[in-house]
Amino acid sequence: MLKTILAQVKEYKKPAVMTPVCMIGEVVCEMITPVLMGRIVDLGINGKDMSYIVHTGVLMLLVALIGFFFGVLGSFTAAKASAGLAKNLRSVMFRNIQTFSFANIDRFSTSSLVTRMTTDVTNIQNAFMMILRMGMRTPVTLVIAIAMSFLINARLAAVYVGAVAFLGVVLLLVLRTANVYFRQVFEKYDAMNASVRENISAIRVVKAYVREDHEITRFQKAAANIYLMFVRAEKIVTGVAPVMMGTVYACILLICWFGAKQIVSSTMTTGALMSLLAYCMNILMSLMFLAVIFVMITMSEASARRITEVIREESTLKNPENPLMEVPDGSIRFDKVDFSYHKESPEAVLKDIDLKIQSGETIGIIGGTGSAKSSLVNLISRLYDVTGGAVYVGGHNVKEYDLDILRKQVAVVLQNNVLFSGTIYENLRWGDPDATDEECREACRIACADEFIEQMPEGYHTKIAQGGTNVSGGQKQRLCIARALLRKPKILILDDSTSAVDTATDARIRRAFREEMPATTKLIIAQRINSVRDCDRIIVMDDGKVNGFDTHEGLLKNNSIYQEVYESQVGANDGADFDGLN
Repeated sequence: MLKTILAQVKEYKKPAVMTPVCMIGEVVCEMITPVLMGRIVDLGINGKDMSYIVHTGVLMLLVALIGFFFGVLGSFTAAKASAGLAKNLRSVMFRNIQTFSFANIDRFSTSSLVTRMTTDVTNIQNAFMMILRMGMRTPVTLVIAIAMSFLINARLAAVYVGAVAFLGVVLLLVLRTANVYFRQVFEKYDAMNASVRENISAIRVVKAYVREDHEITRFQKAAANIYLMFVRAEKIVTGVAPVMMGTVYACILLICWFGAKQIVSSTMTTGALMSLLAYCMNILMSLMFLAVIFVMITMSEASARRITEVIREESTLKNPENPLMEVPDGSIRFDKVDFSYHKESPEAVLKDIDLKIQSGETIGIIGGTGSAKSSLVNLISRLYDVTGGAVYVGGHNVKEYDLDILRKQVAVVLQNNVLFSGTIYENLRWGDPDATDEECREACRIACADEFIEQMPEGYHTKIAQGGTNVSGGQKQRLCIARALLRKPKILILDDSTSAVDTATDARIRRAFREEMPATTKLIIAQRINSVRDCDRIIVMDDGKVNGFDTHEGLLKNNSIYQEVYESQVGANDGADFDGLN
């Protein structure tokens, strides 16, 4: 885990190394000051030597300035190194997330990934800065201060050793207990981020159903869980402070008591006692900083583990060693395919699928909710891998193709249509970055999107709001279809992508597909019989199996499920449009 995190320091190794060096320089300057101060008292003030006081005072000032320079330089390099580490961690996580298959994404919730790239990385950044500065400074201060104390008076310095041992045991016990709560708190962060994400993305639904109070209560509950977990951990950690201060005061009292006796008996000078008291504060303040460092490390340990999980996660989909770089045609074959989203699932989502689809065919897919229509088509572009059997495209197993090449030739318009911030042209060019304006307009004509785009004040230069909130559901679907068409794919999959489009427009889109794209294999998942009745053939899905695969007329004669759907949607209502299936 530590190796994975530190590997991202990369180009910031120099400031990461310079910071501890600067901190050591600052500590050395601070450790010299008490010695010089003691000499001023013993040799300057007691000896009434003003010249010695001035010279030593100037030397102390020079040492302080050098220490100040090291401190400022160390702060600058620590900030640069820690911010650079955070930048690299976010970059490597984001790059790896882009390689994830749908199965990988299912393993991590969206809110959890957001938390890991924000809160968790910030924790690592703060901890890294603390370790670079205080992690080196504090133990060096502790060791040098104790060593200097023993050089001045070994008997009195023994008090520090006892205090350090006592506080070390206290810190260990406290931090082991607090660590349990710090690990749990990030799971609560995930829950809170999930609440925020759902609320913001579905704010129109929240308002439509007047559920603001419910959402506020839900968020407050998630925030309260984080609060309670942090309070429990902080109560334990803050308990160290009074113990620490009590130990500091006890050490000062003991040193003053025994030191005063030695001064009276002339076995110790006043300056030496002052130096010991200064070192006492250095030692015990170092212990307090160590406590803070351990708390930061404890908090960041959980964050580091979560970040490492994302960085080390490998895509479940791998390119073959010598992948095929060309898809010959749009033919599709399912050869005894079984599929489960999770390997440990007792029952498969798709079972024993055997299908042959010729290149250029238009295939309708219909079935009830949960019949695995979307799961079926997701295997074609290898968004998931089969758990049994094989899927062939263009006569080759999809696992033999380069993933990018395969997906460029299998365009998918998913159920959840997504548009991005930018102009209509910019959104369309997600399909083909090099598409000309004319090609974009032609794709929109086929998708019947040109009619509403041309009515907009800025036409194709109209800005799309985040998430496409300034266009209707039907308009969004048509733009997404046009975007897919720009890929010029050999296979086009429409996963319930015209559900928000009126019947007449739906018919025009299907007619345009027939006339303009005869060589492209088209798979149309639909809720409505009218959307698939004139397809070459229609697949009827039921409980993860193919219940029927025939023409519209053939299914009406021989398939009971299709007959029932037809009667409910069309037969009894003289061709009216219904949403009887999902």
